[in-house]
Amino acid sequence: MNKIVYRTGMLSSVLCLISFVVWIIAFVGITAISPLFLCTNMTDYIDFVNSYNQFFQYLAKSFMIIFSLSFIILAFVFNEIVEVERKLLSKLALAFAIMFATLSCLHYWVQVTSVRWALEEEVYAGLQHFLQSYPRSFSSSVNMFAWTVLLGLSNLLFYIAFKPERNFKSVKIALLIIAFSCLIATIGFLLQIDFITFLCINIGLGLGFFWLTISSIRYFIKIKV
Repeated sequence: MNKIVYRTGMLSSVLCLISFVVWIIAFVGITAISPLFLCTNMTDYIDFVNSYNQFFQYLAKSFMIIFSLSFIILAFVFNEIVEVERKLLSKLALAFAIMFATLSCLHYWVQVTSVRWALEEEVYAGLQHFLQSYPRSFSSSVNMFAWTVLLGLSNLLFYIAFKPERNFKSVKIALLIIAFSCLIATIGFLLQIDFITFLCINIGLGLGFFWLTISSIRYFIKIKV
């Protein structure tokens, strides 16, 4: 493995891990200063936003942008590592990863810019379908498509593309956990079983990506040695 691939893989893995840790801190902060909230109408949402500090909300959303960008870089590195005869699978995985990162970044960018500005300026017309907290909104549905279908397919294809290898075994397990969590979350979202969707997206993906980033960092350290 050349130095550029190694350094890029290590850097992207570390950035993914940092983004994930900051997201956990922000999530804890959100639950500590405000109750669990699910938007059902604009009036309740506006009251909620005005009643509780939104710092941790925007911190979490901002680092999801960083995470998505870091993941796409890591996906390119994975594509470089895959052996030639399995490149088609890794290229398909990379394509889904690009689509995931694009939709995810667009969603969270809208949340921290347009939605925030509209709330500050009290411009509420048409805003409901861009709210992440409103489960039936266009923006929320697109984001869930990215985090369930696209991310799941990307990780599943990467799992299949990598041959069994001792140093990479832990990474493959993490990829499978993520793919499985995304699959179950997809079913939960389509059937509107909120508990399953919440569990798979937050616990399943959380565990999977924590495992993936740690395993990737360990892998890059081992191959350097």
